[in-house]
Amino acid sequence: MEDLTASWQSLNQDIITCRACPRLVSWREQVAREKRRAYRDFDYWGRPVPGFGDHRARLLVIGLAPGAHGANRTGRVFTGDGSGDFLYEALYEAGFASQPTSRHRDDGMVLTDAFITAVGRCAPPANRPTADELNTCRPYLAREFQLMPQIEVIVTLGQLAFDGCRRMLGELGYKFPRLKFGHALHYPPTMTHPALPHLLTCYHPSRQNTNTGRLTQAMLNDVFKQARALLS
Repeated sequence: MEDLTASWQSLNQDIITCRACPRLVSWREQVAREKRRAYRDFDYWGRPVPGFGDHRARLLVIGLAPGAHGANRTGRVFTGDGSGDFLYEALYEAGFASQPTSRHRDDGMVLTDAFITAVGRCAPPANRPTADELNTCRPYLAREFQLMPQIEVIVTLGQLAFDGCRRMLGELGYKFPRLKFGHALHYPPTMTHPALPHLLTCYHPSRQNTNTGRLTQAMLNDVFKQARALLS
């Protein structure tokens, strides 16, 4: 039987050492050198960010990419910025996270039955990776998905994460109708492919969405409560 621990270690090492996209390499390292004033004494991660959580999870959460001063600083997805504050609060309320805040990678956070990843692994300029960059990065998501055959529910955070998830599944050979993105949509296996998990869509907990009220904490909490109910 394949040693899954070794497979995860190999995958994470491949992610962390990736330098495939020159624009992203330059930006993430520039941000790590120059730093934000509030974090001038912080040792920035400045590298691609691997997924985080329970490798035996039934819930897979897919975001867009590391924040320049969030995961690019801390080295853990959705950690150290406002998006993470919203996400981990929702995961905590639904019983997936051990604490409601995620500030740094050594804060003791434990995810149970949940794994968080992203379609992009490097912090992009203006929070917007190019299509080519996402295409280059997508095989990492596919490898994670293939290492977790027990996944029963996928939550995608934002349009680009949703599109990346669809493309990844299509590239793995799953054929299903074209799906639209919106907040709190549910695509069960009967609407996609009988071998696929339930797919839930959600607005991304970006500052643009949360500051304008397009996505509230209650709305995000409800998505993860629905995910929990689908696992029960």
